[in-house]
Amino acid sequence: MSQFLLKDGRTLDFLDNHHDSKYAILFHHGTPGDSTTWQDWHDDLASEPFRTISVSRPGYSRSDRDKGRRVIDVYADHKEILDQYGIEHFVSIGWSGGGPHALATALDPRCRGIISLAGVGQYGQNDLDFLEGMGPENHEEFGEALKGEGPLREWMNINALAMKDVTGEELREVFGGLVGDADKEVLEGEFANDMAAAMRRGLGHGFDGWIDDDLAFVQDWGFDIGHISVPVQLWQGDEDLMVPHSHSRWLASKIPTAEVKFTPGEGHISLGVKHRYNIVTEMKLFLGS
Repeated sequence: MSQFLLKDGRTLDFLDNHHDSKYAILFHHGTPGDSTTWQDWHDDLASEPFRTISVSRPGYSRSDRDKGRRVIDVYADHKEILDQYGIEHFVSIGWSGGGPHALATALDPRCRGIISLAGVGQYGQNDLDFLEGMGPENHEEFGEALKGEGPLREWMNINALAMKDVTGEELREVFGGLVGDADKEVLEGEFANDMAAAMRRGLGHGFDGWIDDDLAFVQDWGFDIGHISVPVQLWQGDEDLMVPHSHSRWLASKIPTAEVKFTPGEGHISLGVKHRYNIVTEMKLFLGS
């Protein structure tokens, strides 16, 4: 683990393989989570010649909060890291709440492609019912987010405390109605333990990162996805109760370069577990590796 000092004085917590390369893959974790969500992906790519970087978004883990941040603001944070390490070409991959943040990095001319794994669409659009098909917990959570930071924080202090100390064995129960059979199948053993550890680490200093993610998702993202010109792959299963596949269909209708990689029978979590090899292959093709 490393700490990166930004020009505005904030620090970011990040995981980096330290490869001296002009090529990189940027990983954007879900909501909630932190940089270590991607530890096993870093491990799998350890022998590759490119740099792998995953950053804990502001407010998560040891990353300083950036209160009031929008989705677009993460782009500037990553730009400083890319500049520091002399990266000339990169690919971004974002899971769930990391999807929109991965899309924001397409603004950087060094970006060669984006992969979004079950990434959320934009709230408040006439042609997307944001909450349709989501589990009941998401309905409650985003309902409070629309009321502002105070009500959302109060809701989390009551309903999300179990996530701060969750163990791998408890994940299925804590996720409740947000996971179906496909996700429950993979939430076991070492994978579940690692995921729970990333949740605990991400929320170890409080709910600020999670709160700021939710607030960012229910306002304008700060950039026009219709202007994205690099290739975009939208991976999505049809048993996803956290981010239904209607979100990927909506994103595909707005992003001119988007392609939907539909995976029947997969959920929000199983998608990245069972299809990792194919996803990594696509990342490497984007990167030219």
